[in-house]
Amino acid sequence: MTPEDLAARFKPQLEAELAELRSASQDTAQTRKPVELDQQSVGRLSRMDALQNQAMANAVDSRRQHRITAIEAALQRIAEDEFGYCESCGEPIPEKRLELDPTFTQCVSCRGGG
Repeated sequence: MTPEDLAARFKPQLEAELAELRSASQDTAQTRKPVELDQQSVGRLSRMDALQNQAMANAVDSRRQHRITAIEAALQRIAEDEFGYCESCGEPIPEKRLELDPTFTQCVSCRGGG
């Protein structure tokens, strides 16, 4: 498969994942808001739980935002007809590697895996 064929193949998958991630980020926005530390309305353990839940939600969203950035970059490479080519050596990235993750920007050799 040519890089152009791969771009056509992976573009819908990338767009769907991007939409799903953005939706999930919006859905969890309330969880990531600062925890109110009003000692009158919430007990100490409840506040600690809330802070821990907020920290976990922030960590998940940070990973989600990193993935969103990678997908947006892959979609930009598709738009610029650069998708499927190694950013280091310019050679086509093997189809099997892109099947693992279509946001990869380097071939196995340049990434240090072979």
